[in-house]
Amino acid sequence: MSLCCQAGGWGRAELKLYEFQAKRVFAQGGISVPQGEVVQDPEDAARVAERLGRVVVKAQVHVGGRGKAGGIKLANTPAEARQYAAGMLGRPLKGFTVNYALVEEAQNIAAEYYLGITIDRNADKAIAMLSSMGGVDIEEVAATQPEKIAKLHIDPAWGPWDFQLRDLVARAALDPRVSREIAAVIRKLYNVFLTSDASLAEINPLIVTADGKVVAADGKFDVDDNALFRQKELLKYREVSEADPIEAEAAKLGVAYVRLDGNIGVIGNGAGLVMTTLDILSRNCGKAANFCDLGGGAKAETVRQDLGLVLMNPNVRGVLFNIFGGIVRCDEVAKGIIDATGTMDIKVPIVIRMSGTKAAEGRELLKGTNLIPAATAQEAAQKIIELVKGWGG
Repeated sequence: MSLCCQAGGWGRAELKLYEFQAKRVFAQGGISVPQGEVVQDPEDAARVAERLGRVVVKAQVHVGGRGKAGGIKLANTPAEARQYAAGMLGRPLKGFTVNYALVEEAQNIAAEYYLGITIDRNADKAIAMLSSMGGVDIEEVAATQPEKIAKLHIDPAWGPWDFQLRDLVARAALDPRVSREIAAVIRKLYNVFLTSDASLAEINPLIVTADGKVVAADGKFDVDDNALFRQKELLKYREVSEADPIEAEAAKLGVAYVRLDGNIGVIGNGAGLVMTTLDILSRNCGKAANFCDLGGGAKAETVRQDLGLVLMNPNVRGVLFNIFGGIVRCDEVAKGIIDATGTMDIKVPIVIRMSGTKAAEGRELLKGTNLIPAATAQEAAQKIIELVKGWGG
């Protein structure tokens, strides 16, 4: 979830929890979650189903859209639970290998809502978002029916007041019979968000069962890496087996690489410039698929290595280079990019913004190639977003 244009979302290094881990955090904060158990063996899935009855088997991967990709199955019998778990565990799902499956009791759902809390950088506050359109892609709702998302900026000094939570529920047009219970869940989620140094806490769907219980049926939870020194319990959730395979490869190479959930690869020389690029993309409603920091230089071999890492992500539909020539000269960077891309089979568009030392010379070198120059970061972001749309991304 990003709601980029509404919430001012941006990319940063984060610890992403699996759904089952997020639900443990929610439960510790007093939020109701379904009974369930995480398994790594199909026989264990059958055993859990024997205990719980009708269950949902859910592949645990750090990506959305699992249901459409076959990663969520309703099992009426233990045999079905075993079958579905066997079809998920150890297999790829949207570019990730499924190492865990969550088997939890099926719910008798009367209503599905969306609840999320993230940071709005434009307002310098946390923002709570609530919608009656739960269980669907919230970014699609934001794009097509933004009026369906009620928002509340939360004062960091005081937190949300009770009347603000009641007003948020009312503006979201949720069932008034459970408004008190939903307001209580919002407060609990904010408390968890605050105390855990989270950058995202999301429940989608937040369900109301037929007997009136409010339950977190799914969950996402991201924690800022910079805060992990004081989040020792959450740090335990980081395991080698959880690592994105591309991030693991980048770590071996000593490259600063982070995977995100968009479709534009970002490469820049310097962490601050990369973060700024992600902001500019987000504010133009583009979404980064990943980012890579070239560091202080951009030799052909370095560019080839980093570009190769970025393109390993199958979701990348275009690449944006943002280069500032300070000590490094832009014409030398341009030569490195031309040399590297000349030896690679690249099918996606590449836009290159250069500024600073020898920038004009660098852009001149790009003429006659398939590389597309841009004079400003804003122009570069707009170009790559349009190219990605035209390319089919």
